[in-house]
Amino acid sequence: MIDAPLPRRALAELLGSAFLTATVVGSGIAAARLSPGDTGLQLLENAAATAAGLFTFILIFGPISGAHFNPVVSLVDSALGGLRRRDLLAYLPAQVVGCIAGAVVANAMFGLAAVSISTTHRASPSHLFAEVVATLGLLLVIFSLARTRRGQVAPAAVGAYIGAAYFFTSSTSFANPAIDVGRMFSDTFAGIAPASVPAFVAVQLLGGAVALALIAILYPGLSAAEASEIMVPQAPRA
Repeated sequence: MIDAPLPRRALAELLGSAFLTATVVGSGIAAARLSPGDTGLQLLENAAATAAGLFTFILIFGPISGAHFNPVVSLVDSALGGLRRRDLLAYLPAQVVGCIAGAVVANAMFGLAAVSISTTHRASPSHLFAEVVATLGLLLVIFSLARTRRGQVAPAAVGAYIGAAYFFTSSTSFANPAIDVGRMFSDTFAGIAPASVPAFVAVQLLGGAVALALIAILYPGLSAAEASEIMVPQAPRA
């Protein structure tokens, strides 16, 4: 179990979520400027930066909070007994606020208006189905590693999965309700229109529910303490 006080863990979730969103949005802006007119190359640049960023942010914040950065991860962890309800109520707003802050920071770093509401509509049936798949896959990666005591490889595995899912899902794998909200605030390559967000959040929660059922079937019988070892290499103890 992670022993850090709750305020420190909530701060880690906020900062990690902010860095993640700044990476997604900022690399999207950079890609659009560096490779104008080449959407495939822009997506590759965005995916590579996001995968590398996830790897490092999980290493930084994992020993403090578990490096969820994602309300669905926290909800599933809580359902499996690894995150207390009181802690869940601190994690969720920290993740959302962090993602909004990360988008604002990314806009400012590239000389854009700090807040610009996205006009990119994404909620087509194929994109929504892709978000179920993307979220399901992400949670299976995280919790299969946690429940088989291979958390030390989670930073690389999660980064690799998200990098791949940028390309194998039609939605480019948002897979995170908090980042849905954050990406509304940047009318750039990585943005999403506010009208698309409720449907994205709903199908991501659906993906989380399916993942929860599959995890219980595939990896039964571990204690709550063992189930809580998510996306960490754990910090050594005295």
